[in-house]
Amino acid sequence: MLSPSLPSKAANATAAMPNADDAAKSLKFISELGRSLLVTVHPKKVASCVADALRTRFDAPVCAFAAELDNLGLITSIARKGKTKASLSREKFEKWLSFMPPQIAYTETDKDEFLIDGKVHTAEYIAPLFINGGISGAIVLALENGAELTEADTRLIEAATQMAAMSVNLSAHYETTINRSISEAREEDRKFTEAILDALPVSLYVVDHDYKIVAWNRHREEGQLGIPRDIAVGRDVFDVLEKYPQGRHRAEFERAFRTGRIERIEQQTVADDGSTRHWLVSKVPMRDPNTREVTHVITIGEDVTMRVEAVHAVSRAEKLAAVGRLAAGIVHEINNPLATIAACAESLEHRVADGEFVNSEAEEDLKEYLELMKSEAFRCKSITSDLLDFSRARAGERAPTDVGEVVRSAANLVSHQKRGNGITQRVEIADDLPLVSADAGQIQQAVIALATNAIDAMPEGGILTFRVAERGGRVVIEVEDTGIGIPPENMSQIYEPFFTTKDVGKGTGLGLAVCYGIVSEHNGRLSVRSTPGKGTVFSISIPALKSE
Repeated sequence: MLSPSLPSKAANATAAMPNADDAAKSLKFISELGRSLLVTVHPKKVASCVADALRTRFDAPVCAFAAELDNLGLITSIARKGKTKASLSREKFEKWLSFMPPQIAYTETDKDEFLIDGKVHTAEYIAPLFINGGISGAIVLALENGAELTEADTRLIEAATQMAAMSVNLSAHYETTINRSISEAREEDRKFTEAILDALPVSLYVVDHDYKIVAWNRHREEGQLGIPRDIAVGRDVFDVLEKYPQGRHRAEFERAFRTGRIERIEQQTVADDGSTRHWLVSKVPMRDPNTREVTHVITIGEDVTMRVEAVHAVSRAEKLAAVGRLAAGIVHEINNPLATIAACAESLEHRVADGEFVNSEAEEDLKEYLELMKSEAFRCKSITSDLLDFSRARAGERAPTDVGEVVRSAANLVSHQKRGNGITQRVEIADDLPLVSADAGQIQQAVIALATNAIDAMPEGGILTFRVAERGGRVVIEVEDTGIGIPPENMSQIYEPFFTTKDVGKGTGLGLAVCYGIVSEHNGRLSVRSTPGKGTVFSISIPALKSE
C-alpha cells in the first residue's frame, strides 16, 4: 500500500536541523543540476540527466524518470548503479498516474506496489511531476533503506522534481516546435520537389522495388495517354499502364533493377487521330547511398517527334536532291530513244493500215505488237516527264494567292476526271482566309496529286474531303479520305521517290515526292495522319501573309 508518511527513522530525522555542510552540498547539487538542465533541450535528455543526478546524489541502486507528454507520448529514462537489473513497470506507472492524488509525494512500503521491477530495493520514493497544472509523470527513487531519507532529502528531491518538470515541459514545447518546423520544412521541400518535377518538359514517374508508383509528374497526366496522379500513385505500375506490352514492360524494369544501368529505348505511339508520336524513354536506376542497392527506377519519357521528323526531313531532302540530279542527267538521254521507238511504231502502223502487209500471216500479231510498243513507249515517256518535273527547279512565280480558290478549282478538276467509283466529294473552305505567297499552279498540282492518291485508296468508294482553314498564322489545306489507310511500317517511306504500294503500271511513286518538294519550296510543311482501315489525312501548311 502507499503510505502518506515517512517511516519512523525519517520522521525522527525531521526534528533535526540539517548541518551547514549538508545544506552546502544540497545547494551545490541543485546549482549543478540547474546548469545541466539549462543546456539540455531534448525531453529524453532532461529525463536522463535528472535520473542520473538523483541516483548518484543518494547512492541509490535505481532512479527512474517517466512522463506522459502531449505530442511526444511517454518519455522514460532509468539510471542504474553498476550492473543492477531493474526496469520501470509501465502498467503500474499508468495505474499510479490514474489514481495518485496530485499534491503528496509518497514512500512505497509494499513491494507489490513498487513501480520499479527488480530485487534491488526495499522502498521507493515517488515524486510527482506537475506539468501544465496536473500530474503528468514521476521521479521514482529506489532505496535500499527508505528510513534513511531525511526531511532535507525529500525537500531536495522535491526541488529537483520541480526543476525537472519545468525543464521537461520547456524542452517538450521546444521539441514539438522543432518537429513541427521540420515537418513543415519537409512538406515545403516535397512541394518544391514536386513543382520541379512538374515543370520538367518530360513525362516522369518513379516505381519502387515492388513496382508500386511513388511519384507521377504533371506531364504524365496530360495528353491522350495521360493518367491523373491520384489514380496512379500507390498502385502497381503494370495495372496503371495496362495498355503497354506487359512482358516487355516488366522485362525493362527487371533489367534496370538487376543491372543498375541507365537504358534508353525508342518507342512509337499512334494516337486516335492516326498521328504518330516518337518517344525516347529512359530507365534511370536510383541507388541507396549506403547499401548501393537499386531501390527505385525513374522512367522519363521525352517526346522527340519534332527531332525525328527533322532528321527524316533532312534525309528525305538529301534523297530527293540526289534523285533529282540523277533524273535531270538521264531524262533527255532516255527520251530520245523512246521518241525514236514511238516514231518507228507509228510508221509501221501506218504501213499496216495502208495494206503493205495484207498477205502476211503475221499481220494481226504485228498490229498487236506495234500497239504494245507504242503504248509502253508513251508510258515510259510519261514516267520520264514526271522525273523531269520532279528534278527541275520549282521557283515559279510567287504572288499573293487565295488558297481557298486554288483548292476549289483543284476539287472541280478532280471531279471531272471521273476517276474511281462511288466517290462522294466534299469541299469545306473557311471564310476570310488570309492570302499566302505561292505559285497557284504548283499548289494546285500538289492538291490534285494528293486527291488522286486518296481516290486510289478508296477502291470500294468513300468520301473525299477538301478542307482549308487558318491555324496559328498558317493556312492549312487538308485532303482527307475514308480509304484503306497507310500501315505504320510504311509511314517513314511514303515521301521517298519511287516508293509505291500500287500495282505495277499504276503508279511511279513520284507523286508524294513531288508534293513534298513543292510544299518545301513554299516554306511549308507536309504531314500525314492515318489509321489503317479508317482513312488518311494529308495536311499542307503554308505561312500566311501578314496584313498591311
